[in-house]
Formats: sequence, C-alpha cells, structure tokens
Amino acid sequence: MGNILRYCIIVVCSVLIFAAGVSFAEEKNDLFSQIENLKIERQGYVLGAELTPAQQEIAAKNPMEAASKKVFKFKDKRLSVVADRETRRVLVIYEQFENLSQYQVQNLVGELFMAYEDPTISAHDKVIYWAWGKKEKFTSAQFDLAKEKKKKLSIIATVKFNSEIKIMDKNETQAIGDVYYIISSDPLLTYFHDT
Repeated sequence: MGNILRYCIIVVCSVLIFAAGVSFAEEKNDLFSQIENLKIERQGYVLGAELTPAQQEIAAKNPMEAASKKVFKFKDKRLSVVADRETRRVLVIYEQFENLSQYQVQNLVGELFMAYEDPTISAHDKVIYWAWGKKEKFTSAQFDLAKEKKKKLSIIATVKFNSEIKIMDKNETQAIGDVYYIISSDPLLTYFHDT
C-alpha cells in the first residue's frame, strides 16, 4: 500500500509541475500576443512579434553578446535588438547615440513623437516615456489621474527616451550629449531572467 501511495504522489506532483509549466508558457505567449497587437514598431521591428526571415538573416550575420542564455542579441545598422531564443519574438529594441547636439536630439525626439504621438510622461526636459496598457497607449491625463488617485497603471510596454542634455532649453543650444531610447516590456522581461 505504501508503494502505491508513493507512486500516486509522484504522479500527482508530476502532473502539477507539468501543468504549471504549461500555464507559465501560455501566460508568456498571451503577453507576447498582447504586446504584438499594440504595434509598437521601430525600423520594421515590432515589439513582441516574431522576426521575419530577412530579420533572422540580419541577426545571424550581426550577433552581439547577450546577458541571458534565453535570448539572442544582434545589430541592424545602429539598431540593437534582443529576441527570445525559443520563439524568435522581439523583446527589446534600442538605439544609442554619442555626442549629439541639441538640434539632433530634438530631431530624434520628433521622430519618436511622429511614431508614438504625445508621450505619457516627460521629466526634467531630459526623459520622455510612452507607456501602453493591454489595449492602448496611456495619455498624460490618464497618468496624472492615476497618480492623483494613487493608483498604479497596468503598464505592459514602454518606450523610454533619455538624453544627457536638455531637449528644449534654449540655454543648452550649444550642448552636446549622449542619448538612447529603449522599447521594451518589463512584465515580459521577467520571463527571461536566468535562474
């Protein structure tokens, strides 16, 4: 009787572990799909979407070192892309620039405004965020209201722009600085930390 009980416990535990693994994979795939449906795109790469065959070729020819075994990273001209090794879906898109003038920074910000419209948050004339929930981008009014009511927005994807120099300050027209923007999903990235 003891062996049968032990066997039953092992079978039940195995089924529960398998079910948890399936649930984990389903949650990750659902999140990928939600993010892909937001159509957050930069230079042909869509956050959450599978790389096209042409993009996979670029990835194979231009690899970069990745911080996790679960992902691969590559360059497409100036653009850096991180993708899930298993599904080839895009996890992160980013670009870094060195020694830009304020005018060049303003042009880059203008490109991002054209792509993603008005930002959700901007701070210190150096940082700009666009933030999305499950269905759409949050407006600055939605962000302010949530902050006022001390409620947390359910953000699943962001575009963050960060500049060393002030973007609009007329006193910094001669300034030069480094800039980057990063397109990512914090909830999605939690699935890709090596344990």
